[in-house]
Amino acid sequence: MLLLAGLSLAAWIILEFFRGGFWRADQRLAAAGYLDVWPDVVVVIPARNEAPTIGRTVASLMNQSYSGRIDVIVVDDASDDGTAAAASDWPGLRVVLGTPLPAGWTGKLWAVHQGLSAAHVYAPDASYVLMTDADIDHAPNNIRELVYKAETEALHLVSLMVKLRCSSFWEKLLIPAFVFFFQKLYPFPWVNDPASPMAAAAGGCMLIRRDTLSAAGGVEAIRDRLIDDCAMGALIKRMGPIWLGLSADTRSLRAYDSLDEVWDMVARTAFVQLDYSILALIGTVGGMFVVYLMPPLATFYGLVESRDDIAITGAIAWAVMTMSYQPTLRLYEQPVWRGMWLPAAALFYGLMTLSSAWRHWQGQGGAWKGRHYGNR
Repeated sequence: MLLLAGLSLAAWIILEFFRGGFWRADQRLAAAGYLDVWPDVVVVIPARNEAPTIGRTVASLMNQSYSGRIDVIVVDDASDDGTAAAASDWPGLRVVLGTPLPAGWTGKLWAVHQGLSAAHVYAPDASYVLMTDADIDHAPNNIRELVYKAETEALHLVSLMVKLRCSSFWEKLLIPAFVFFFQKLYPFPWVNDPASPMAAAAGGCMLIRRDTLSAAGGVEAIRDRLIDDCAMGALIKRMGPIWLGLSADTRSLRAYDSLDEVWDMVARTAFVQLDYSILALIGTVGGMFVVYLMPPLATFYGLVESRDDIAITGAIAWAVMTMSYQPTLRLYEQPVWRGMWLPAAALFYGLMTLSSAWRHWQGQGGAWKGRHYGNR
């Protein structure tokens, strides 16, 4: 027990000082300044059964504080809930009815591909394409700040991890932890360092230089990828520098009111992230146990067994963990004491990862909105 507690403390010291300062959650867009010319932007929104949110998403894009031209293309991907009608009728809005999904493509990327094809007709002069989801409420200055960042720093991709909804009990327990784990997996300062091979993006909001995307092979180059945003980040970073940050103002409208909803979201791709490797699965679950669960277990064990060395080691590791979690909790406007929840959240995420592997072995992996995908 002392050895495991010591390993956990050592892991947290390494994460604290040698993982790019991911835990600071400090990669944010600054307010936009002045540009002589604001380039045109075309927005592509893949939408499959998104009637409850698509109207608000489109409205937030049409009401942007932006001096350049914005065209919005919604690709209705075989929806049966009135998504196309719910998108409403705005000047500059085009609704494209998607065609059947061909073999070798994921549904979202096929929809994006069709949207990009339509953009050649409706917005041929747009310098940037903004790929966004159908459940995102964009802050009024979002496109202005994205473009300003790209133009002034010669970036090929600027992406935001939008602020996820955090209202229900399960959201408060699991959503900030999800964002924390994502930052740990892909430290944003490393993603944003042109000298680092680390690459990632967040699919809810990705502004990409159009000519760069074309030169990289378009979405066809990643057409079968389930974790399409990080695949896009890697594809574009091979062409030049990218940037990934957090947003407090551009928000996701998608609700996760129940544990099942969060579970399905994670289990859909967790085993994909591990490249379907049993060894990676064992290592990940074992690592989460040592890093997140051992600190409270060692603390309580040491107190019960009167082993001060174990209790103190576990308590220090737990304290470092809790402090590291605070910047993400502040972003989500959660109280300090909820940092103590992180081991419980990690337990759930470990179980979700095991569930993801089990679903894959049962032939049910990669399920999303009525579609199932194989090993991609």
